[in-house]
Amino acid sequence: MTTLAALDDFTLPASLEAHDPPEARGLPRDAVRMLVSRRASGEISQHGFADLPGLLLPGDLLVINTTATLPAHVRVSAELAVHFSGPRPDGSWLTELRLVSGKTTVPNGHGYPGQRLSLPGGAVLTLEDRVTNRLWRARLSVAVVPYLLRYGKPIRYSYVPREWPLSYYQTVFAREPGSAEMPSASRPFSPSALTRLVAAGVLIAPLTLHCGVSSLEGDEDPYPEPYDVPPATADLVNHVRARGGRVIAGGTTVVRALETVAAADGRVAAGAGWTSHVVTPETGVRAVDGLLTGLHEPRSSHLRMLAAFAGPDLLSRCYQAAIDAGYLWHEFGDVHLLLP
Repeated sequence: MTTLAALDDFTLPASLEAHDPPEARGLPRDAVRMLVSRRASGEISQHGFADLPGLLLPGDLLVINTTATLPAHVRVSAELAVHFSGPRPDGSWLTELRLVSGKTTVPNGHGYPGQRLSLPGGAVLTLEDRVTNRLWRARLSVAVVPYLLRYGKPIRYSYVPREWPLSYYQTVFAREPGSAEMPSASRPFSPSALTRLVAAGVLIAPLTLHCGVSSLEGDEDPYPEPYDVPPATADLVNHVRARGGRVIAGGTTVVRALETVAAADGRVAAGAGWTSHVVTPETGVRAVDGLLTGLHEPRSSHLRMLAAFAGPDLLSRCYQAAIDAGYLWHEFGDVHLLLP
């Protein structure tokens, strides 16, 4: 029997990292590949994202995240940058100091409480206390979101060799700036893909969860993130499930938000606030039946959520199938649809 620990140990070949957006590879957003797995039968099949309307059923509800990506990377000096990961309930922000290394950055373990960093435009960032080995609680001398929209750039990791405009890190659903990283499961959606979904009888409802950096380290629990599940979305989730329909989450952030407001019987209530909820095989899923998501790295906390949907055996076979077929990982890569 495959265990989740064994799945965590898989090796991701560097050749399967998506280095550029699909558009740079001559593809429209909605032309990425999509692996499909079905828990009931254990079946795995391979599709293009354009096949999604035919894989969902009339009356299914697709719940999407309307957060917009912030340009959360700010250059402090020739040697130092800071990443703004997300706000805290007390008004401070989680931040990470990064050393500039060539065209990208790497974690920097330095910093001390009370340190003041002079940022472009005259803003000052004050480090207050260390939250983890790399994340600091800090305060900016001006409002953070407007500042980032003027002075920041999108967070970019080493596997993406060149800068891309912020528009490449936004989904078609983006409305309210607040996420340090794009909720990338929604990136393949295009206006034409949405039109075909609606024409096929698939319902769509919004919520918002602003996500911080997804690359949590081994000593880090997910930290509180702000969410808002509107009354109309909660009502529609309950209506669809009561009539035997399926609720499909458009990304792991949607799962976190819905499971935060779900009761033991699976009914959800409207709500807004901060969530640290972690979905695992032990907690299970109560309000969501299926999940559209990206392909996640080894030892990622997201794999535990996926195992709650698919089980470790099927999930392990999915990832082996994706590797064998040359699927691409990360925010500009391919996607995985997990169905019940």
